[in-house]
Amino acid sequence: MSDGSDSETSHPSGAPWRNFYGRFKGKGLRKTQVTWLDEDLASLSPGKVGWEENPERIPLDLQTLFGGKELWLEIGFGGGEHLVHQAAQNPDVGIIGCEPYINGVAMLLGKVRDAGADNIRVHPGDARDLFDVLPTESVSKAFLLYPDPWPKKRHHRRRFVTQQHLLPLHAVMKRGAILRVATDIPDYVRQTLQEVPKTGFEWLAEGPEDWRKPWGDWISTRYEQKAFREGRGAHYLTFRRI
Repeated sequence: MSDGSDSETSHPSGAPWRNFYGRFKGKGLRKTQVTWLDEDLASLSPGKVGWEENPERIPLDLQTLFGGKELWLEIGFGGGEHLVHQAAQNPDVGIIGCEPYINGVAMLLGKVRDAGADNIRVHPGDARDLFDVLPTESVSKAFLLYPDPWPKKRHHRRRFVTQQHLLPLHAVMKRGAILRVATDIPDYVRQTLQEVPKTGFEWLAEGPEDWRKPWGDWISTRYEQKAFREGRGAHYLTFRRI
């Protein structure tokens, strides 16, 4: 997922120069995964997101894209299990997933084929580029699940929960929209609770169980299972866009 930049300046093309600190590709893709990318990815595009294809940053036509369905957003969907689960459970909702790690995108495409979900769109790139072209106050729910923790203190500014990400996210979310954040890193919880309310979100927890127990429609992801195996607990934070 898009996890931050130290600065953002203008590129000669007019695009902002955004440093990216995550991985774009890991080990070699399987032949079937290459086929999924070749055959399915283009048809699942949410529209013209990139600067080269949309330099004027014309907003996406969500009516054409999802036929007036409520819009949800998952930022950094990993292997895609949660995204596909939510799409299958909520066929009356359109969901866009952002993930620059191409191996994760390939994994998602295989799951989409198996599930037969037709209410998913995929942006295989930086979430900030998608924020540029989403209409203002168009997203009803957003998910940030087990984002890259960037554990070293000097790298904390690369985390998603910084103002350069949260401000444009706030702009594209509707008033009253829900933001869910799940993480196994206590210091990420600290930074999230410190930074997210600054941007115009309120934390909805009323007691400890509200962040210790997962949401009722939750499906545990492979990243969460890895955290459990390594002895780390999970935190489930719910915010409402003011």
